[in-house]
Amino acid sequence: MTTSLRQLEALKAVASMGSYTRAAAALNISQPAVSRLINSFSESIGFELFHRQNGKLVPTQETRYLLEEANRLLDGVANFENLAKDMHLRQSGHLGIACLPGFATTKLPGILANFLKTRPNVILSVEPDRPEYILEWMINKQYDIGITQAFQGHPAVIHQNLNMRTVCILPPGHRLTALSEISPEDLDGERLIHPKSDSTFTRDLLTEFTACGVQMKSLAVIRQFGSACLMVAAGAGVSIVNEIDAYEYEDKGLVIRPFTPNMLYRMAVLYPRHSPRSILAMEFMETFLESMQPYLVEDPSTE
Repeated sequence: MTTSLRQLEALKAVASMGSYTRAAAALNISQPAVSRLINSFSESIGFELFHRQNGKLVPTQETRYLLEEANRLLDGVANFENLAKDMHLRQSGHLGIACLPGFATTKLPGILANFLKTRPNVILSVEPDRPEYILEWMINKQYDIGITQAFQGHPAVIHQNLNMRTVCILPPGHRLTALSEISPEDLDGERLIHPKSDSTFTRDLLTEFTACGVQMKSLAVIRQFGSACLMVAAGAGVSIVNEIDAYEYEDKGLVIRPFTPNMLYRMAVLYPRHSPRSILAMEFMETFLESMQPYLVEDPSTE
């Protein structure tokens, strides 16, 4: 026995309207078409679906039981069609993003808020964590997009590199605020707040200081640039951070100066290689990259 959705629609309409004629009008088909649907359904299941009472078609007891399930099925189909329509209009779906903890509290929330304004039924998952976990999740296809630090590549992951300017941040009244830009030589003797020594950024920073013949001195080792910004704003030490984080905390009193030479802060966007990228994920990346454009620079080493 094969039951069609059209038969269930006819069953529901006749039960509700009490006549083939009114059911046909509700379904926008002919009365004989409704009659054929009901008769073929009745033959396939082996019992009568309706009996006449005072000139009206009334569901049999068996039909009443069928109607409960038919209504659930038809409601499910309607919900499915609405979901498909929303997805076609990019208003529904699920988007999973794994990202660096600092980025999840600075630039990303504003980007996500703007993205969701025109997509009211999108369900969003954001998971901040360390780069090694982000890579593992992307390899296992647990998230659509990963936003992480400098990335060397992996066969299970597609990546797109992003390079940002770095700046020196100073507390108000610091002796170096008189300068228009800051170099490692200017920071000789200053104690820096920076990420841990095994991070790519700190290794690059140490290389720049060493090339200038300056010893880099530590005041505090932090995980997120946001922490460095808040400490500097409170008067503790100085730091070199990416431009995005610096301007996110400028209203806390930070003094921001370009850092020379033009050292880059390197980020990467990751996608699972063996999982098709959804339209929703591609649209988010367009929004993301557009919002990041003012901060991105070309890597001189690739030119």
